[in-house]
This record gives sequence, structure tokens and C-alpha cells, in this order.
Amino acid sequence: MRRAGRDLLSLALMDARNHTLHWMGQYETALGASHFAVPCAPELNPPLWELGHVGWFQEYWIGRNLQRQLGRRCDPSATRLASIEPQADRWWDSGQVAHDSRWALALPDVSSIKTYLLDTLESTLELLEKTPDEDDALYFYRLALFHEDMHGEALIYMAQTLGLALELKTPGPGTVREPLLLPATRWQLGSAGSSGFTFDNERAPHEVQVPEFEIDAQTVTWAQFVEFVDDSGYDRPELWQPEGWQWLQEKAADEGRRGPRYVDQIGVASGAVMQTRFGTARRMLGGQPVMHVSWWEADAWCRWAGRRLPAEVEWEVAAHNAGRRGFRWGDVWEWTGTTCQPYPGFSADPYRDYSEPWFGTHKVLRGASFATRDRMKNPRYRNFYLPGRDDIFVGFRSCAL
Repeated sequence: MRRAGRDLLSLALMDARNHTLHWMGQYETALGASHFAVPCAPELNPPLWELGHVGWFQEYWIGRNLQRQLGRRCDPSATRLASIEPQADRWWDSGQVAHDSRWALALPDVSSIKTYLLDTLESTLELLEKTPDEDDALYFYRLALFHEDMHGEALIYMAQTLGLALELKTPGPGTVREPLLLPATRWQLGSAGSSGFTFDNERAPHEVQVPEFEIDAQTVTWAQFVEFVDDSGYDRPELWQPEGWQWLQEKAADEGRRGPRYVDQIGVASGAVMQTRFGTARRMLGGQPVMHVSWWEADAWCRWAGRRLPAEVEWEVAAHNAGRRGFRWGDVWEWTGTTCQPYPGFSADPYRDYSEPWFGTHKVLRGASFATRDRMKNPRYRNFYLPGRDDIFVGFRSCAL
């Protein structure tokens, strides 16, 4: 999809919008009677804000952007056309509307927002028909597609946070294989962006010397994580970084945290794990990937096990070179040991808020989760979150010291 032309992009944009509306239908069933009321929390957005923002983003960068055919060369401060919704910027501009203020907005009802999404998509598709099949001209269409896919996944992990009943298959147990030894290599990290679409934090390409390393073939399982809990892993400050130990004490005081998020039971004697998934408590099998762990918990487990989190370049090398040897990814997002920083030669794309504000504070995640659209899955894709985030569908794997 990063190289998709007009026809395929048109189908994908319609598919993404149908996907968004499908999950909003689930929210309507669960929350419609309460006017979509959800608690104000750092990891949540009001569902109607989330829905409107998807349409706003597409209209802002395509329908209203007179420089859309310039792609990455577009001036983001250039004058734009007015929105078909006069209040759109005041409601849905994520760069201007502070997170906590979104709960106080007098947003239109769900029917009106759906009409806005229909009208903006119709405009997008009409413009796409007249667009040259060239990377620059198609840049914002591809960006809007991937942006909507990201928010589609956000709707799913928000439903998990809210305990909404979604019909979605989660990862089952996989074959546990021995760790893989990969030889030293020189690796080109990053993409040139000269053919197809790239996110700005994936550029520019540069060579990295990677020493020999050993990496898990799969993510850490519940059976492995239970051993850490049984060995008092949540009560031993020497296993935690100071900031992580502080994070844990705050969670323990607030919710009695002694295991990953949404875990209701994690048995010392039986080894049983009960984790709530979309509002229902379910028993986790030992071979299933551990999920909903923060970076702090992943790092503490590695210290306990005498291992470490992989560097993002190690993860990428393994994903490209060790698939036939059993390297498995895509069930859960995976924390790496790398702090998100720009690659050498970085230059921000017109959507300035995508990467630049988060460098130095967020940790890199690699891979994908069961809730990620297939077209988003790419071994060079760099996801990033604060180390305390555990609401997303995230796990980890380890490397030998």
C-alpha cells in the first residue's frame, strides 16, 4: 500500500472508512444511551472526537490543501480552503485542541459527524480521480489512509480500556522455539523515500554496524512472565529502573498493581493468569504472548532473566533475515530498548506533530498487533509510546546480554 496507485488507494480509503464506521457502530451499541460518555483519561479520547478527527485530518490535508500535489514539499502553513464544517478546526484540530479540553467541546451528534465523514470522503475520492499516479501527488492520500488505520486500531484498544464487548480474535499460543543467533552485519536503517510512501521518522537511510546477537524467536509468553511474578518481581526494586519503580508504586497505590494491566489473577501456585479482554475475564494459556505490559515491566523482566530488550536495529535485522528460521512477529506490538530519536538527516514532513514532538521521551515499538490492519504492517515501521503506556496491545521479546 505504500506504493499504491489511484485505483487501489480509492478502494483502500473506502475500506478504511467502513472499518472506522464498523467499530463506531460497536460504540453506539455500548455507549449510545449515555451519549458516548467516557472518563477523561490520558489514554482515551471522547469517541465522537475520535470519529470527527479522522474526517477532519483527511479534509485538512487533502480537500482543503491547495498544495496537496507537492507532497512532502508542501508548506504546512500555507492558506487553506474553508472546511465544509465551519467549526471543524475548533473541534478536531489535534494540534490546537488540548487533550483534556476535548471532553468539554459541544460536539455534533453521531449522525451529523457521519455525514461529515461521508462528505469529506466523497470529496477526497473525486480529487483522487484527477490526481497523477506519482508519489508526490499521492503522498497525502497515503498519509490519510494510514492515519485512519492508526485511529481504527486506537478505537479497538480504547474499547479494551473501557471494557466494551468487541468480537475480535486475540492471539493464541504459538510454537516456542529456541533463541536465534544472528551474525554481525552492516545494516541500512531507514528508507530513502524515493519510491513510495515513508513516514518522516523512517528517513534518512544510514548504515549501522550490528554486532552478533541472540534474540528470542517469539515474544515472551505468559508462562515465562508468571515465573517473574512468582519470584517477587513486582516487589524487588533492584530489578527496576528508578523511574520504573516510581511508576510501579503509583500503580500499586492506585490499583494494587502486581501484574500486567487488566490482569485479575496471576497465580503463584497454579500459574494461572486471568486477564480481562473486552470486558470478559479470560484464562490465558501459558504459550500465549504476554500483553498489556509497560516498558518498565518489560525492562524489569529482562533484568530478572539476565537478558535485555533488543535495540530497534536488532529487531529489524531479525524481522528481515530470520523469518524462515522461526522469527515470528505481528501478534502484539513489541517494546525495544531504543529511545525514539530522529535518524541522521531527519527532516520533518508537513504534518509536524507526527514525530518531532516525541523524540527523546518515547520508546520505540516495532512489529504490529492483532488489531493492526495488514497494510500497516511493515518491518521498518517505527511506533512510539511513553514507557508507562500499557493500554495498547503490547508485549516484548529479549536478547542475550
